[in-house]
Amino acid sequence: MTFIYNDPKQFPAEALAGFIAANERYVEAVHGGVVRSTTSPEGEVALVIGGGSGHYPAFPGWVGPGMAHGCVCGNVFASPSQSQVTAVSQAADNGGGVLLMYGNYAGDVLHFGKAASIMRADGLDVREVQISDDVASGTPEKHRERRGIAGDLFVVKVTGGAIAAGYNLDEAERIGWHANDSTRTLGVAFTGCTLPGADEPLFTVPDGKFALGLGIHGEPGISEHEHATADELAALLVDGVLAEEPERGEGGYNGRVTVIVNGLGGVKYEEMFVLYHAVSTLLAERGLEVVAPVVGEQVTSLDMAGVSLTVAFLDEELEKFWLAGADTPAFRTGNVENQQRRERPVAEAHAVELSAGAPESAAQAERIATVFTAFADAAISAEADLGKLDSIAGDGDHGQGMTLGSVAARDAVRRALTAKAGAASLVDAAGKAWSEGAGGTSGALWGDAICQAATHLDDGAAVSAETLGAAVVDAARNVARDGGAVVGDKTMVDATEPFADALEKELAGGAGLKEAWTRAAEVAREAAEATAELAARKGRAKTHGDASLGHPDPGAVSFALLMAAAAKAL
Repeated sequence: MTFIYNDPKQFPAEALAGFIAANERYVEAVHGGVVRSTTSPEGEVALVIGGGSGHYPAFPGWVGPGMAHGCVCGNVFASPSQSQVTAVSQAADNGGGVLLMYGNYAGDVLHFGKAASIMRADGLDVREVQISDDVASGTPEKHRERRGIAGDLFVVKVTGGAIAAGYNLDEAERIGWHANDSTRTLGVAFTGCTLPGADEPLFTVPDGKFALGLGIHGEPGISEHEHATADELAALLVDGVLAEEPERGEGGYNGRVTVIVNGLGGVKYEEMFVLYHAVSTLLAERGLEVVAPVVGEQVTSLDMAGVSLTVAFLDEELEKFWLAGADTPAFRTGNVENQQRRERPVAEAHAVELSAGAPESAAQAERIATVFTAFADAAISAEADLGKLDSIAGDGDHGQGMTLGSVAARDAVRRALTAKAGAASLVDAAGKAWSEGAGGTSGALWGDAICQAATHLDDGAAVSAETLGAAVVDAARNVARDGGAVVGDKTMVDATEPFADALEKELAGGAGLKEAWTRAAEVAREAAEATAELAARKGRAKTHGDASLGHPDPGAVSFALLMAAAAKAL
């Protein structure tokens, strides 16, 4: 459990503030994260990394010469928002383009991807590399569809070293993918991790057993095994990662590897050294030569007692940049010249200026605002239950994310009401605030859906009930368009699509908005409950699809809950 905290929901922000205060030599604050506090050469590619909090040293601990130029920091186990990614990237830009590098998780893909699209439209050359080293989360032929875990260190280090050596954006993107495709990781957990302020862990491991193939966001392992000795555990992990060893001589690989034995937060260094001794012996027996191994905490999962083994198959280029100098708060190697403090001020994010709408639109905005208050009230009440449901086959943070997003939207709505904003501006502000406040996959999907609804509204006049209904239908259908899921995947879409169909049908049949919404909310509730019979085919839960059988999808459940609350508020 976490022993030191104030308000649990402020834990990631306060931890980041403390990290910055302790590492002013390396970093300075920017909206959404940190950038280097030292200068970088004009025209150098900016490597921007990031993800959820709770993994330190990943990811802010890797910002500094020879590694990353900036880091975007989300809530605990949740991806940062699109606006945060944009702000950090723009602050880190040196004129050579931006390479975004992050773990292959749905929320990160959505938020980083949207930020990249926005920045490209503004003329900034932005590329993306999704890290996917975890062998437990997918098949070898779909390596790039796996999730990213402790291999992040190797990929970031090699890419940062190449950029420091003068690689341009095309070359940096290429070596980033090359490093990723050369890296394999497998981990085990002996206990689950506990979110700050929570009374129990996100998952448990029976006494005397360990879970194989865990995720770094509190996702449980894919199988459980009886307690093993260090030698037995090393053999299991080595066999798992070396199952995909390339042929000697293929692509310049000749049996030289680097190794990362990574602690997940609750395993002591002496234990990791015992494991590494066994691992190194096994690798030597297979004729592999280990280059510059790392043993210690690099990608953690709060207080999880667990460990992972990463093996990267080296060629001459990868080895060169793995060994190149780097100087960051959490990872130092080789020699790096003294860096000058940057003098260019970091641009701060500006709050959206809201202007008054026409009186009739402002009046409609006041009525719409009650829906967002209902959303927040419902999410707060259901937070604990949604978290428990999400922990069965996910990372357990869905309840927290829904609360953070809906409360942020509610507060944005209140500010819009103070400014007497029109309906379109009020709803658009709510959508952006939801995405910013929640982060993660659901934050992106809810935020985009709400912003899509705003496109149907008007600040200059009140719109009809029919238009309001069409806005809600379009918003619900935007979830499938945005996230790529279909009915049957066991996601939020299993509730949003039936809701949209039912609402559209009821409105077409002449029902009023409140009546139609109430009936559609009931359809969504029934559809959400029916997901208990499905195995997950998309998102984090797909790795543990069978584990979710008998339990409804948390995203579908939360959507139905909030739609029911909104119907009562209309």
